[in-house]
Amino acid sequence: MTTRILPAVGDADAARALITLLSQLPDAEPAPPVTDSTVLLDTLARLAGESLDELPEVVLVHERIGPVPALELIREVALRFPSVGVVLITADASPLLFTAAMDSGARGLVGLPLGYEELAARVQGAASWSVGVRRHLGAGPEVFAGPGGTVVTVTGAKGGVGTTLTAVQLALAARASGRTVALVDMDLQAGDVASYLDVQFRRSIADLAGISDISPRVLQDALFTHASGLALLLAPGEGERGEEVNDRASRQIVSALKNRYEVVVVDCGTQMNGANAAVIEMGDLALLVTTPDVVAVRAAKRIVRLWDRLQIRKAEETVTVINRHTRNTEIQPPLVERITGTRVARAVVPANFKELQAAVDAGRMQDLDSRSTVKQALWGLAGELGLVRAEGDETGQGRRGRLSGDRGSVGFRRRARGDRGAVTVEFAGMFPLILVVTAILWQCVLYGYTWSIAGNAADEGARAAAVGGDCVASAQQHVPAAWSADVSGCGGDPVSTATVTLDVPLFFPGFDAGWTVQATAGVPKEAPTP
Repeated sequence: MTTRILPAVGDADAARALITLLSQLPDAEPAPPVTDSTVLLDTLARLAGESLDELPEVVLVHERIGPVPALELIREVALRFPSVGVVLITADASPLLFTAAMDSGARGLVGLPLGYEELAARVQGAASWSVGVRRHLGAGPEVFAGPGGTVVTVTGAKGGVGTTLTAVQLALAARASGRTVALVDMDLQAGDVASYLDVQFRRSIADLAGISDISPRVLQDALFTHASGLALLLAPGEGERGEEVNDRASRQIVSALKNRYEVVVVDCGTQMNGANAAVIEMGDLALLVTTPDVVAVRAAKRIVRLWDRLQIRKAEETVTVINRHTRNTEIQPPLVERITGTRVARAVVPANFKELQAAVDAGRMQDLDSRSTVKQALWGLAGELGLVRAEGDETGQGRRGRLSGDRGSVGFRRRARGDRGAVTVEFAGMFPLILVVTAILWQCVLYGYTWSIAGNAADEGARAAAVGGDCVASAQQHVPAAWSADVSGCGGDPVSTATVTLDVPLFFPGFDAGWTVQATAGVPKEAPTP
């Protein structure tokens, strides 16, 4: 029987040496080596998606694989692909490491430098175990848990930029589209997810920190099932307990959630520590929330540079979300993109806290009105990120880690069309009223303008009469041709007067409304010049 072997080696020289030895093994079929943990998991997921029989019997994990540490990677492979035999290649063949590797799910350990006999024995043992597992368990759906869900991390450039609000609404949008969703509060000292969703809880993420093997039952006991359908893993109520969650625990917890839920949204807060840094590193999508002001954008730039220095996340792999956006601000999305070097999401969240205040104060963010522009923007962002189930996506698994503006849930699209239809109906009902109000205002303008013309014409006629001129001709000269004028009452002593009567037009000059305005003016007569 042919043994398919998939090496996972980050070092090029070590990979060549390993492939050379594997090619000498009888009935061995080594695949081209993968260079990091992400590629390994994606490759196994793709093969398993085609068929269980496509999975390799043996996976060799080198100790210098990254970014996920070797033992954590072995645990991940063992949990998600239990019919694959994993062998660790390491220079440290101590009993302590051997025990740790076995606890993580490895089927053997090969010491460095590599030896043919030892490598052949370990590969043969792992392959025999893999074949036995597949024979006994078969190819039923319980053998393979699937390629895993999409992990989305949401981090704030600084405090108060709307990080938790963004995480909650993204999770609600994904759940409304029919996906299974877990929302994790990784802001370990000051998490507010429970307050936003009005949740009283006893267990938190800190209760999972000391557990080496998180089984589905243990995980379920720590989760809170919200009325909206979200599975919540909340930050501890006592902030000091957040120190119990380290990077290893956070990786293990998120990996366990990823195996059970289609979408895992993690609120990482604004303070960087080992736990949330590990989650950001392993996330499929990393969102950085900022507001369009100088202080927040500078903070976002610092975060991006920090992630790059610590090799947590590259700038081009980060998506910046702009919250509280207004059109008249000087800082617009293209400028933020240039400053931070990240991709800026096309969906920007408008500045409209009045829409949110009632839901935030009541702690019921799930009840936010669907007509809210903030909610519509955030749910649109969920569609852009591919977190909602796309039309025709029966498996519930969208492509991960890519921005796609044409994807979104069927439910979200229907709600968007429904909102547009409601606006159309409301506008159609109000249109006659708008026309009536506009006509009244225009008629008032015409009335006032006619009054001003009459007053000016009367003044000019009275001045002409005061100096012995033609009162009527002078008054009519200052009346537009479209208005019909009647000049009377010219003359008088010692004050010359003139009265001008004008017809008020109906909507347009020349159409008689049947209304008239009358203006009278008087000017003292000037004494004749001697």
